[in-house]
Amino acid sequence: MRTYPSAQEFDGKKSTVVTIGTFDGVHVGHRKIIQRLLASAQGSDLESAVLTFFPHPRMVVQNNTDIKLINTIKERKRLLEKTGLDHLIIHPFTLDFSRLTAEAYVKDILVDQLHAKKVIIGYDHHFGRNRNANIDDLKRFGEKYDFEVEEISKQDIDDVSISSTKIRKALDSGDIEKANRYLGHPFVLTGIVSRGKGLGRKMNYPTANLKIAETYKIIPHKGVYVVQSEIDGKQEYGMMSIGTNPTVGGSDLTIETYFFDLDRDLYDRELEIQVLKRIRDEKNFNGIEELIAAMQADERFSRDYIAKMNAE
Repeated sequence: MRTYPSAQEFDGKKSTVVTIGTFDGVHVGHRKIIQRLLASAQGSDLESAVLTFFPHPRMVVQNNTDIKLINTIKERKRLLEKTGLDHLIIHPFTLDFSRLTAEAYVKDILVDQLHAKKVIIGYDHHFGRNRNANIDDLKRFGEKYDFEVEEISKQDIDDVSISSTKIRKALDSGDIEKANRYLGHPFVLTGIVSRGKGLGRKMNYPTANLKIAETYKIIPHKGVYVVQSEIDGKQEYGMMSIGTNPTVGGSDLTIETYFFDLDRDLYDRELEIQVLKRIRDEKNFNGIEELIAAMQADERFSRDYIAKMNAE
């Protein structure tokens, strides 16, 4: 898959079949649309392209800084890369871009830049300045600029919307297994390992403290989770604590992972950690000894879960 930071930098050699959307989570519903895109491209001797935007339009048009997304843009790119897509265009969404007329958007972006011969789009798609153009307008532009429009049904679009909503609700409540079922893959947290207070090491549980720069990234509900991460080409397993460490008087939210059987300096490295299973809620224990006992129980649970998972 080739990735482009704007439509203007697209340089595909063939005409394209394009679909447009946020694709946050790249979940099961999204993959159904992408499979349709790939099949259409293969059947027409065209190349497949996804046009997505960053920042999220609501962050720009509505100045909504509270929006939470399932994926960072980097995570979204990695997930889309696994689908077999030919091209991913991540076009900057700006106020100026939002003010493009519908026809200018179609001609300048879809036709002149992406060489679209077919656009696969939802029945309820709106675009252009103030989102005042709809799929009927797109079909009219298709006749004018020589591209076909294929409509994604209400059922399929509703499936995408419902899945995204359910994933976010599941993450908010800590139901990681439900979120993963709708995603069709494990939910991921990506960040840089930074130095913490070293409290875990003192308890014989040294942790990688994950700092996530993207404030729009949704974080699962506070608690302890079974996780895995590929580190230096090897799958490593561990347990992650998301919370404020109330037992030791903490107040800031931290994301700390103890990797089993891994003795390696991870500071300043980027890690993508997959969240597999919720173990328990965060608790305020009556002292360090009680906390250590709980962590030992968490480790036993995690190792047993991983052993069973790998045996299946």
